[in-house]
Amino acid sequence: MSLFAIADLHLSLGGSKPMNIFKGWENHTERLRENWNKAVGAEDTVVIAGDISWGKNLENALPDLEFINSELSGKKIILKGNHDYWWTSLSKLNALKLENISFLHRNAFLVDNIAVCGTRGWFNEEDEKHCEKLQKREELRLEASVKHAAETGVEPVAFLHYPPIYGGFENYNFIDVLQRYGVKRCYYGHLHGSAHKNAASGIRYGIDFTLISADFVGFTPVRI
Repeated sequence: MSLFAIADLHLSLGGSKPMNIFKGWENHTERLRENWNKAVGAEDTVVIAGDISWGKNLENALPDLEFINSELSGKKIILKGNHDYWWTSLSKLNALKLENISFLHRNAFLVDNIAVCGTRGWFNEEDEKHCEKLQKREELRLEASVKHAAETGVEPVAFLHYPPIYGGFENYNFIDVLQRYGVKRCYYGHLHGSAHKNAASGIRYGIDFTLISADFVGFTPVRI
């Protein structure tokens, strides 16, 4: 049993949001399915680090979730991205009873010798007062999740949607949470195209950062 990760599937099976207008995203759903099922086995688990579906609500997103549940191999652990407008309460998501999907939200999941933890994170792209409120909320969610992971006694590995480090931007609050709970590996998405060149890669502040956006990893889940 192995653990894999990928972010930014940007599926739109229940809508009409085309991704082929972006370079490198032609037929990305079909490419994703083929590459995923070659790499991932039925007993494996894949963390999907946000921006899963373009659906504006849960009804619109359901075809994408059903595609992930039934047409992509293995178990999946999903966390929220900035474009996942369909994401609702954890109780409503669990009520969908998608047998191969679990939702990461203030909790953690034990996968072999790794404790999977994480949250969406935050990136200061809006007005300062608005950002401060949302960032604090995400900090608390990250800490709750990482704390659950640390309590398992195995290695906590963090997954975020937003990059905690990007170019000259460093979100010290998130980095502090990871350091305090002994997280040594952090995987993140959100960055596409030309933004890849400013992605943090390698060890910073004692943490190994890795970008796993779908277009960056060739629409193939990365083995952790």
